[in-house]
Amino acid sequence: MAVVETTDLTKIYQKRYIALNALSMRVEKGMVYGLVGPNGAGKSTTFRLLLGLQRPTAGRLTVLGETMTPERADLRRRIGFLPTNPTFPRHLTPIGYLEFVGSILGMPHDLAQVQLARLLQAVDLTSAASQRLEGFSTGMLTRVGIAAALMNDPELLILDEPTSGLDPSGRKQIIESIRQIAGRDRTIIIATHILGDVERVCTDIGIIAEGRLIYAGPMSEMRRLARQGTVSLELDGNVAAFEERISTLDEFSSVNWQRSGNEFRITFLGAHPLEEYVQRVLALISSTGAELLHLDTGANEIEDSFLHRLEEDRSRGIERLAAWSATHETSGPDADGLASSDRGLPEAGQRLPVEPR
Repeated sequence: MAVVETTDLTKIYQKRYIALNALSMRVEKGMVYGLVGPNGAGKSTTFRLLLGLQRPTAGRLTVLGETMTPERADLRRRIGFLPTNPTFPRHLTPIGYLEFVGSILGMPHDLAQVQLARLLQAVDLTSAASQRLEGFSTGMLTRVGIAAALMNDPELLILDEPTSGLDPSGRKQIIESIRQIAGRDRTIIIATHILGDVERVCTDIGIIAEGRLIYAGPMSEMRRLARQGTVSLELDGNVAAFEERISTLDEFSSVNWQRSGNEFRITFLGAHPLEEYVQRVLALISSTGAELLHLDTGANEIEDSFLHRLEEDRSRGIERLAAWSATHETSGPDADGLASSDRGLPEAGQRLPVEPR
């Protein structure tokens, strides 16, 4: 079942800025879906439309199997949302704040008490339940926000940059909290630009750039694509002898490498599994008298793959323009007498619409 499905979803602000450009996305029930992209890519705009806080300029959008519009308050009650850097009434305690959220949601008092007690335990804030929020760290406030977003036991939970501004310890706590609340009956969408967080918690990933989804698939597939055939290592000793024989690691010399000091990044283009190439690397190190200090088959893999897809998408811009132009006659009038310039082509400076890939 698709919990979220968009088709050619487009949002243009004041006829000046295209925030979403024919975005087509599908999120299945039970996924922890990471929506990843640089600042300004369209993540927050996507969330505003999913929540019915704004109307799309064009395209279709369904949430939990129904069309979302600003009038669908009933549908929004089935969704939990944590905005970026949420603010709270600092004079309240976590218990007081969650009671307030429960009253806004129309929850019976007894049910709200049971729910907030469970949630404060789930986000590891039971010991701080009587303290005022004004003394809380950013990480603690984020966990309060997650608990508040879960008060109505939502089928869909949307988290916008939940680890933004946190130190490594705080990020780890938030990731663990998200892991605890994920499950088959709850779907979670996380917007972030921190790729390490996505890899640690998400089952699926979508990469968004300039308002378009340029990649979507399981996290395991992203790892596989990122990892294929690359080894990073640091050596000592007879490093020159090792470098001289790198090409022998593949019988057809299908090897590319980069060296920085005593560090190597080797990419194998041959048909053998990566495990076999790693064994060959270790054997070559031993035979040349070099000393292995460090070896990694996954260093920065997700980040590298993400950046590669962004660069690949930018390089395909001319191809998309050509494909778009091929579907629109640009010379002479139509059979109905209308020239192409009269048919609503984009104005200068606008991004051109493209067919979703």
